[in-house]
Amino acid sequence: MRIVILGAPGSGKGTQAKLLSEDLNIPHISTGELLRAAVSAGTELGIQVKEVMSSGQLVSDDIMLGLIEERLGRDDARDGFLLDGYPRNLVQAEALDELLSRMGIPVEEAIDIAVDNEQIIERISKRAELEDRSDDTEEVVRRRLQIYAEQTAPVSAHYSKHGVLTQVLGVGSIDAVYSRISAALKQADAPAS
Repeated sequence: MRIVILGAPGSGKGTQAKLLSEDLNIPHISTGELLRAAVSAGTELGIQVKEVMSSGQLVSDDIMLGLIEERLGRDDARDGFLLDGYPRNLVQAEALDELLSRMGIPVEEAIDIAVDNEQIIERISKRAELEDRSDDTEEVVRRRLQIYAEQTAPVSAHYSKHGVLTQVLGVGSIDAVYSRISAALKQADAPAS
């Protein structure tokens, strides 16, 4: 199965993506991990990424798409994959669609983990306390949520328009959310009657 997992910062998408990856036996492709792996492997793209990151800039959409194409070309992604952290905006979603269409492996399902902003702020505040993360202040989290609403939330509408979006309530225990996601995937994978 080829899945994109969406959700605001603090929605639990990384946790759920790891569980799904293990359960479905498909690679969990996280953009952050891709960037770090490319830099440490010293690939041509990795060298470009290192230069960009060293200068404090954001990695361009073209480089990111190149990394994703390189990663999806590996054998373990042949039977499916789970993208986490990409696409982050509509331009990236459209570029990803073009890439996957060219590769003959379009997205089959987009899961949007929905959590109320106030609950996200509460979650991230608790995480910041437990992990001693000073960068997760309420002001910073609210700004990240605003950026998400402006840039990433439209990606959900994009996948909805293509008939592959399922929104899942991301509240409750990790297991409860995972059960909802599993049920949604089973329903999406069921043959139409």
